[in-house]
Amino acid sequence: MITVMEQSTTRMLAVRASDRLSDDDYRNVWIPALVTIIREHGKADALLYMDAGFKGWEPKALWDDARFGMAHRKEFRKLAVVGGPAWIRWGVKLGELLMDCEVKLYPAEKLDQALDWISA
Repeated sequence: MITVMEQSTTRMLAVRASDRLSDDDYRNVWIPALVTIIREHGKADALLYMDAGFKGWEPKALWDDARFGMAHRKEFRKLAVVGGPAWIRWGVKLGELLMDCEVKLYPAEKLDQALDWISA
């Protein structure tokens, strides 16, 4: 499940990922919010915080994420990925090669530092 965090702004979307992310999370929350930011500002900043209960993605949600990211890879300014299991880091490092923006990884206990960076 994706929940929009109160630290989000008109230019930056911060979300908390819990349990397993679904296609509905992407179609109803993540993608529409990012499209709005891109439309209004040209580029988006995004922070994905995976809490201790995060269990990964449903296959369709993973495809939604990859497809949207590739289609809009030049429309991101910053991307912060916070927390999550160790295998996430490998996926983010691979994705970073394909994205046209700054990407930073943070451990869960550095959420405040990630929010400071993404908001600057």
